Amino acid sequence: MAARTYDVIVIGAGPTGENVAARTVRGGLSTVIVESELVGGECSYWACMPSKALLRSPQALAAARAVDGARQGATGALDAAAVLARRDRFASHWKDDGQVQWLDATKIDLVRGHGRLAGPRRVAVTAADGSVVELTARHAVVLATGTRAAMPPIPGLAETKPWTSREATSAHAAPRRLVVLGGGVVACEMATAWHALGTAEVTILQRAARLLPTTEPFAGELLAAAFAARGITVRLNANTTGVARQADGAVAVTLADGARVAADQILVATGREPNTDDVGLDTIGLPAGGWLAVDPSLRVTAVAEGWLYAAGDLNRRALLTHMGKYQARACGDVIAARAAGRADLSATPWSAHADTADDAAVPQVIFTEPEIAAVGLTEQDARRRGLRVRAVDYDIGWVAGAKLYADGYAGRARMVVDEDRRVIVGMTLVGPAVGEMIHAATIAVVGAVPLDRLWHAVPSYPTISELWLRLLETYGL
Repeated sequence: MAARTYDVIVIGAGPTGENVAARTVRGGLSTVIVESELVGGECSYWACMPSKALLRSPQALAAARAVDGARQGATGALDAAAVLARRDRFASHWKDDGQVQWLDATKIDLVRGHGRLAGPRRVAVTAADGSVVELTARHAVVLATGTRAAMPPIPGLAETKPWTSREATSAHAAPRRLVVLGGGVVACEMATAWHALGTAEVTILQRAARLLPTTEPFAGELLAAAFAARGITVRLNANTTGVARQADGAVAVTLADGARVAADQILVATGREPNTDDVGLDTIGLPAGGWLAVDPSLRVTAVAEGWLYAAGDLNRRALLTHMGKYQARACGDVIAARAAGRADLSATPWSAHADTADDAAVPQVIFTEPEIAAVGLTEQDARRRGLRVRAVDYDIGWVAGAKLYADGYAGRARMVVDEDRRVIVGMTLVGPAVGEMIHAATIAVVGAVPLDRLWHAVPSYPTISELWLRLLETYGL
């Protein structure tokens, strides 16, 4: 058994793990990263990048067709084969050579294989050929193994070999009929993508009373209306009781009310679960398979001596790639500071007492048609936290820049204001291209910019960003 010692060991070479390692190396610490699949992780090959590559081409075509003059030139059909080929390029054809070169250039060592904790500060890595490398950390071990698609216990579902987000983002042909279980981000984005790529019948079965239940209610309502106009069927309050693959290969889905839905493929997008069932938590006295609670500096609270950290999805603070990378940068800086004997973290951007952005200032873009972008708290969430808030709504289509962007631009914005502090604590935008507008709101929320000061941030005319002026005017400024 080979043995090596490093300052820091990172298990998981997705975006979170890569960023942790880059920060610890920058802090002068020798670092090794362990990966059992592809360096770059879920986001690079089966999530963010391939899914957005699938969605971008239909969005570009729709944008052209929304403007008179361009519409007349955009008369051809979407080239599905070209879209899939572009997706393959963005997924690097599921090869990680480029990511490995980046590790080398950043001076991060790589050990391929399945990494499991083998006691305090120790990790055993089993390679594909069965050989084992034992790693020891002087300072810290970081778990950054992310999540996987959760499979609900529906009779017959697992036996049908359904798509998860991995198959949905990497498939090379559109099924004629697709049933989607779930009504969250993955479900809505993949329904959008495959309908555009040629799936004739798409049916979304959502157990909840609306799509995207963690967003403002109007976001899910507007998306459901857009789906209906496009021919995508949405069934709300739909409880699936059974799934079966028939002799001809078709999938039969049975609902609690007795209704049946037939499809050629089924996509399960009902949530995520942590990849902690086989990372050796039992060797340090923790149960396998659960989420890992962390303190404000991302150390696992249940582990003595503070050597184990969990960054990204595993700690369940914010299951988004960009938030995992945010936590990773903080985690790496904190480990480097502590290794240098600096117990006071105030010299780093992250502090144990910081008002961190992965709590009440999380931004997200949902790349459906229309796009949905949000940051911070919904009105309901803000009230649950005891804030005295006021919600201000505005029709984005009334803004001059929106009218120029698309004929008949349809969209809506909501600004949630903490009335006691006179700052924005939440913003939701629905409409074409709103994803590129959300960062301004993110800055306002994270910076707690007073409305009276924000009034002096003059938006350029005629851009859609003039929406900011209209929201403040509607508020009363």
